[in-house]
Amino acid sequence: MSNRKRLRLAVDIGGTFTDTVLVNRQGQILATTKTPTTPNNPAHGAIDGARRVLAEARVDWSQIDGFIHGTTLATNALIERRGAVVATVTTKGFRDILEIAYERRYSQYDINLVKPDLIVPRSSAFTIGGRMDARGRELEPLEEASLARSVEELTASGAEAVAICLMHAYANPAHELRLRDLLQARMPDLVISLSHEVSPEAREFDRLSTTIANAYIQPQMASYLASFQARFNDEGVTCPILMMTAGGGMTTMETAARLPIRLVESGPAGGAILAARIAAETSESEVLSFDMGGTTAKLCLIDHFRPQSARKFEIARAARFIKGSGMPVRIPVIEMIEIGAGGGSIAHVDRLGRLQVGPESAGSEPGPAAFAKGGTEPTVTDADVMQGLIEPGRFAEGRLAIDMEAAQVALEQGVGQALGLDAAQAGHGISEIVDENMASAGRMHAVESGKDLGARLMIAFGGNGPLHATRVARRSQVDRILIPRDPGVGSAVGFLFAPVSFEIIRSRYARLEELELDGLNTFFDEMKDEAISVVRAGAPEDVLTQRRQAFMRYHGQGHEIEILLPDRALEQDDIPALRRTFEREYSQQFSRAVPGMTIEILNWSLEVSSKPRALKHYPEPSTRQRAIPNGYRSILCDVTGAWREAEVHDRALLHPGDHLSGPALIIEPQTTTLVSADFSANVDGGGNIWLNRNWEGGE
Repeated sequence: MSNRKRLRLAVDIGGTFTDTVLVNRQGQILATTKTPTTPNNPAHGAIDGARRVLAEARVDWSQIDGFIHGTTLATNALIERRGAVVATVTTKGFRDILEIAYERRYSQYDINLVKPDLIVPRSSAFTIGGRMDARGRELEPLEEASLARSVEELTASGAEAVAICLMHAYANPAHELRLRDLLQARMPDLVISLSHEVSPEAREFDRLSTTIANAYIQPQMASYLASFQARFNDEGVTCPILMMTAGGGMTTMETAARLPIRLVESGPAGGAILAARIAAETSESEVLSFDMGGTTAKLCLIDHFRPQSARKFEIARAARFIKGSGMPVRIPVIEMIEIGAGGGSIAHVDRLGRLQVGPESAGSEPGPAAFAKGGTEPTVTDADVMQGLIEPGRFAEGRLAIDMEAAQVALEQGVGQALGLDAAQAGHGISEIVDENMASAGRMHAVESGKDLGARLMIAFGGNGPLHATRVARRSQVDRILIPRDPGVGSAVGFLFAPVSFEIIRSRYARLEELELDGLNTFFDEMKDEAISVVRAGAPEDVLTQRRQAFMRYHGQGHEIEILLPDRALEQDDIPALRRTFEREYSQQFSRAVPGMTIEILNWSLEVSSKPRALKHYPEPSTRQRAIPNGYRSILCDVTGAWREAEVHDRALLHPGDHLSGPALIIEPQTTTLVSADFSANVDGGGNIWLNRNWEGGE
């Protein structure tokens, strides 16, 4: 049987649908499916999807030797505030780290400012004596005599989890480890998160905030992951289940249960990985990834075939899009902007008579009115249905019936009556609003990153991405779009291309000219051993690579830039080269270097990764031919606002070299691509659909 074990399974649990993909070891997709997410028991919908793809491919559970899972559960728990009761323990004198935060307001002149909810009230913030300095030297021993008081305080607070964040624990974790052991002995049911494990970096507020977020979701995620693994083991899965991380790599179930904060945005990260791979295969160096699902839309900038990354992001911003209004989390993450704009986003008319869409979502239960599962509020999917953009008999592989009458009633009662519009006009208005919301988010994200969207290729996927791509692209001044194969399950496909990897970032202050190389190389060896132990659990025989970085700045500055290091032990001859590299990168970002300034290094990172799969490059089609439509359908044109006849094409019947002009619908099992009237489409050698605005190809 071992010779037959050559299949890999990917499961992406979203807010509305669960996507499942089965591939062989050559990367050939054997089967895909979308199943409604089951919020009360997410594993149920995942197993349903896995059974479907196995049955379609005519294989059994025992043939799976690779399993990758991503989920929005961690993200949703933080956003919806459905986590454990958390208390904090910090060093004596630092009780108010959360209250002080950055000592600034995210909106300076807003007298009604709503501060970010950082989960732990001051009454649940406790302290303990003992102190380390920034070099990791003990200044004061841990005050173990006060432990009885700490236990009483934690018990009285009702804490289910505790975040321990002691000063300079990243440099020497001895006090955190000792405190953990003492608390576990006295409170065995208490879940404990240690800051030096969660985020071993300087900047106490960020480190504490990240540790709190980890503690908040750890009981729920640990229970969920254990249940998920047990359910699939009962079905016959024997291989390890790997989890997608926010940074675009994979990690083990054990590490994910201990550090669940790394799973935040794990699903969207798979989509960014897919877009980066397609960018490399098509030699497109500047790309905008657009992933629109049932609950949210995600946009990510990809340059030189790597998604934009960050070491910090915010969860649940109190003021949409405004930096500083959310809960800061400091972990390696693929940087993207995510908004509440999906197929299930609910539309309503506010008290001023304005049409609003999202961020609230109908989810999978009850879902949009058109799903006929009890939903009555108008959604983006209902709007698409009434504009003729969704063929009722083929939605969601034909397994989910579309009730057009229910969609019409929801649109008329929820939006149309208040604005004097019929159902189709109300649907058109909803589409205009949601498309502009997504385009605005993309433009803001680009501006914050100092990028321009106009010259970029948009790669669109997700259950609703291809349907809205041309409309969002037009508003973003993007003229070219690529719809990959199997776009409806794009994030799950991306899981299968992601390497097994683990990144560690730790603080160790040093001045460049005074580097103590022996100690630094030992420091890197320790990080390397830790990362390899995680990666080897998921890739026991793969060739591993490593990527080392230093986070450098001029003395006195508050922020660093990332400088790539040699993937070996550093030598004295490397120091002048590091200075030159830093000055070159600094000049590129800030126009000029500062001669004679002392350069210092605060953080160091090491990423160990399995070797990524080889890229596939497809030849250009040797011939071009007009695609023959399978039929026609009346749609409300998004360019003119009038009803028009649109060609209908079955994507499975399109071949390399086929081309067509809009308006047209290209239908496949898990999504539909809208070719707007001002776009044309052609199929490349790899089966990707390219949409070009005002394309004038020969007939």
